Amino acid sequence: MPRGKSPGPSVKDKKLYEELRDEGNSKQKSARIANAAAQRGRSAVGRKGGKSGDYDDWSKQELYDRAKEIGIDGRSSMTKKQLVSALRNS
Repeated sequence: MPRGKSPGPSVKDKKLYEELRDEGNSKQKSARIANAAAQRGRSAVGRKGGKSGDYDDWSKQELYDRAKEIGIDGRSSMTKKQLVSALRNS
């Protein structure tokens, strides 16, 4: 690993994980993408997409609940705008 530290046994595609981290993605997001790519194949992950609404259309409670689901720290003191930003960058 270029950073000199293994991401841990839970990351299945360590090379992709490191590429994503080098691009500036969070550890959690990099691990989710790397593991999905290892499980389903990189091209399948690239085609996957949802039809979820824009976070700007969600209520603050919905944003908070989603942030809680994925483990964003400090969510209880965040404004709606901060929650949207944290979710987009997680």
